[in-house]
Amino acid sequence: MPDFGEYPPNLPVRDALILRESQAQAPTANHAVVPYTGENLARPSYGPANPFRDTSSSSASASGSLKRKNNVLTGHAEEMYISEATFRAKHRAVEAVGGGVMRSNREMKEVNKRLREMREDKGSATIADGEGAYIGPWARYKRREEYEVVDKKGEEEDGDEYEEVEVTDEEEEVIESGTVLKAPEPAIARRKEAEEMGEERTEFLGESEYDYLGRTYMHVPQDLDVSLNKEVGSITNYIPKKLIYTWRHHGGKPITALQLFPRSSHLGLAGSADGVVKIFDVYRGRELLRSYSGHNKAITDLSFCNDGTKFLSGGFDRKIRLWDTETGQCVNRFNIGKTPHVIKFNPSSENGHEFLAGLSDKRIVQYDTRAGNDTVQEYDRHLGPINTIEYIDENRRFMSTSDDRSLKVWEYGIPVEIKTISEPDMFALTKSAQHPNGKYVLYQCSDNSIVAYSCSGDKFRQHRKKAWRGHNTAGSAIGLTCSPDGQFVASGDTSGSVCFWDFKTCKLYSKLTADSAGGIINCVAWSEQETSKVFTAGAKGEIKLWD
Repeated sequence: MPDFGEYPPNLPVRDALILRESQAQAPTANHAVVPYTGENLARPSYGPANPFRDTSSSSASASGSLKRKNNVLTGHAEEMYISEATFRAKHRAVEAVGGGVMRSNREMKEVNKRLREMREDKGSATIADGEGAYIGPWARYKRREEYEVVDKKGEEEDGDEYEEVEVTDEEEEVIESGTVLKAPEPAIARRKEAEEMGEERTEFLGESEYDYLGRTYMHVPQDLDVSLNKEVGSITNYIPKKLIYTWRHHGGKPITALQLFPRSSHLGLAGSADGVVKIFDVYRGRELLRSYSGHNKAITDLSFCNDGTKFLSGGFDRKIRLWDTETGQCVNRFNIGKTPHVIKFNPSSENGHEFLAGLSDKRIVQYDTRAGNDTVQEYDRHLGPINTIEYIDENRRFMSTSDDRSLKVWEYGIPVEIKTISEPDMFALTKSAQHPNGKYVLYQCSDNSIVAYSCSGDKFRQHRKKAWRGHNTAGSAIGLTCSPDGQFVASGDTSGSVCFWDFKTCKLYSKLTADSAGGIINCVAWSEQETSKVFTAGAKGEIKLWD
C-alpha cells in the first residue's frame, strides 16, 4: 500500500484516504488497512522522557499527568490573595471550635444537641398562650440541675466513689450560660448584715442633733455675718481665688452627685460611688451631719424638693429612693428597673410633689411621690439613654437631651414632643444648667465646649454666637453651673481643673487646679447666698470650698 507521500501534493487528504481505501480493497493489494487498537494507544511514546511527568505510579504514567515543580524546600506552594476581613473571619471560625483542629460534623452535632438540652422546650406552634405555648428561639435556659442527668446505672457498675471538687481561682473554669453560681462569702456576709439592719438605714454623725432651742440642722442660721434669706441673684458675684476648706468624709470614693440646699445653701448633699449619701454643714463647724445608706451601687443623681425637706437619690442599682432630709427615713422607693441617669423634682408649688427621671432605656418617666410606685406619665420618643432634664417656661415645659444627639422640648404631662433639634453636626449633650434669667439653657457638649440653647417663648434653637471653650470634657459627664447673678459660667474638667468664663463675652477668666493629681472634677455648685463661694467635687472623693 503506497504511503501518503506517493500521492500528488495537490491532492486533498480526504481524496487520498478514499483512494488509499479503494486500493486496499483491490485484489492486487499487498496488504490491508490495520485499524488502531487500545493497546496501541496505551503504548509509551517514543523519544526522550519528560522530566516534569509523574512516573511514580503506573496510573499516573498512563494518564500522563505532570508533577508540580518544587518552588520551596519542602515541596510546592501556591500564593493566594484574600482580603483581611475574610482571613480574620476564617481565623476566628477556627479558634471558635477549638484552636487549629477543626471539629468533625459529628462533634458539632453533639455540641448543638447539648445546647438544645440546656434550653426549655420551644412549645407548640398551635398554642398561643398558657402552658406549652410556642416560645421558639426565645426559650430560656434551664437551671443546671434540670438538664444534668446522672447515669445511676453506670455508677453502680463502675463502683467508683464521686465527690464534689471545688475549683480554685488558679484553674480555668468554663461557666456555661444560664448557670447559677453561689455568691462569694464576703458578699453573703454583707447581704446578711444589710438584712439585719434593714434595707435603708441612717446615722447621725454630728456632735448634737438639736441646738439649745431644740432646732435641727434644717433651721437656716440667722446669726451669721451674711444673710441667707436674700433673694437669689440680688448680689453681685465674683470668681473665687483660693481654697478655704476641704471635706474628706467619703473614704476616698469618687463623688458622683452634689447638691446645695435650696435658696439658703447652708447645707450640702453629696452622693458617692459606694452608694452612700451624706449631708454636711457649710457654716457651723462644717461638720458631717448625717449619712443615708440604701443603695448598693454608685449614686447617679440627687434632687432636693422645693423646700428641701425631702430629696431623691438614684443609683446604678436601678432604684430611686425618697428620703426625709431631717430624720433620714426612707419615705418611698421606686423600683423602675432601669438606671436613672437624671432626676428632677418639679420646681413649681403646684406640682412640687412630682418628679421626672431620665432612664437608660430611652424613656423619661413621671412619678407622683404621693401615689406610690405607679408611673403617672411616660415620654419615650428618644432613641438613646437620657442625659439631662431642665424645666422651662415657668415649669410648664421641659427640655431633654439624649445620647442620640438630639434635644426635645415637651409640654409637661403630654408625652408628645413639641420641638426636636437634631443636626448632623451635633454632639451628645451630657450635662445642663439653666441660666438665672430663664432665657437660656447651657449644655456640656462632648466636643469640649459648652453651648447655649434659647428657651424663651416658642423659639428653641442654639445660640450660635455663644460657645465656651478651653476645657476638656470628652468622654465624661462633667457638671456645670452659672453664678446666681448670671455673670459667670463655671465647669469642671477631666484634668482636675475648674474653669470660669464670662457669660456675655465667652472669655475664659480663670482656671483653678482643684485636684493636683489630675483627677476628674465632675461636680460644681455655686452658693446662692454668697458672692464667690463655689463647691467642687470629683474622682478623689473630696469636696472643696473655694472663695
